[in-house]
Amino acid sequence: MEVIIKSDAQTGSIAAARVVARLVREKPNAVLGLATGSTPLTLYKELIRLHREDGLDFSAVTTFNLDEYIGLEKEHPQSYYTFMWENLFSQINIQPEKVHLPDGMTQDVPASCAVYEREIINAGGIDLQVLGIGSDGHIGFNEPTSSFASRTRIKTLTQQTVADNARFFDGDEAKVPHHCITMGIGTIMDARMNLMLAFGTGKAEAIAATIEGPVASMMPASILQHHPAAKVFIDEAAASALKLFDYYRWVYDGKPDWQKDA
Repeated sequence: MEVIIKSDAQTGSIAAARVVARLVREKPNAVLGLATGSTPLTLYKELIRLHREDGLDFSAVTTFNLDEYIGLEKEHPQSYYTFMWENLFSQINIQPEKVHLPDGMTQDVPASCAVYEREIINAGGIDLQVLGIGSDGHIGFNEPTSSFASRTRIKTLTQQTVADNARFFDGDEAKVPHHCITMGIGTIMDARMNLMLAFGTGKAEAIAATIEGPVASMMPASILQHHPAAKVFIDEAAASALKLFDYYRWVYDGKPDWQKDA
């Protein structure tokens, strides 16, 4: 696991975007796994800028999103389908047929999840998966105690996650769906690279447990310690509880420039 500590969320997000952009340039038909929420917004804005100003080409890229709420139609303002089209897809030259999100309105959740897994395999697997992390350590919507072998499936959100996400629903927890479809941890670990973003002191404890704590299902993100190519981009606030803060900084600062974007 590579830990990259930047001064703030803006700088960290732009550094992470450079990793995504390098992959897309080197492999124009790359398969990207994408996340929603406030954390990756600056990364997406930087990818949009690189597309508009530097010609970063997404026309052959395929995407798979981590998750979707169950019971929200695509057109709902808080659906992840709406989020992705408003904040990224509508502003780059991606082909709509290459965009994939779980179907939150499916009448057969297990069958729909199985199809999603097959689609990922048929696309050649995910080259790079963008991740956030919840305050309880969840990745995707894989809440604490999720199996490390899990695949795309239905999950019930914890009360903490519902409370955390209420800000997107006018602060009303009653409006937050309690179920979702999410890629499993096994699915996430199959990605050739995992790129996690975390910013702010609210993520400091989860980040410390993920990076320096034991690998345990109570802290789902900790499984990334076993991934061969996991990069964690954090700001100083999110890194504040790390015991080896200075060491991670020293390692990254000593790398050649070409390796920092790899």
